[in-house]
Amino acid sequence: MKQIIAIVRPFLAEKVLENLKRAPLEALSVREVKGFGRQKSYLDQYSESEYSLVFLPKVEIMLWVDDTRVDEVVRRIVEVTRTGRMGDGKILVLPVAQHVDALDVQAAEEP
Repeated sequence: MKQIIAIVRPFLAEKVLENLKRAPLEALSVREVKGFGRQKSYLDQYSESEYSLVFLPKVEIMLWVDDTRVDEVVRRIVEVTRTGRMGDGKILVLPVAQHVDALDVQAAEEP
C-alpha cells in the first residue's frame, strides 16, 4: 500500500475529488494548508506589497491506495491540477509500512 499526498491549488481541490470519485482508493483525507515553494520567490518581486511574505493557501489531499493503482491515481490528479504555471502543487508517493483498520483493533481487544 502507498500513501499519496497531493498539495493543490484550492480552486482545483473539488475537481480533483470529483475526478477521484471512482478511483480505487482505500481511504482519503482532505485539509487546508498554507505554504510556499519556488512560487514564494516569484512573489518577492513585489517587495512593496503586503502579500510578499504571506504563505499561500493550498489544499492537501491524502490518499491511501493499493500499490498496483498508484500510477492511475497520480495520473488522475495530474490531469486536473496541471496548468503549466508555477504553483500547481506537489504530489508525493510514500510507502506505508503497516496498515491497521480501527475496527480490526477493536475486535482484537474484545475477549
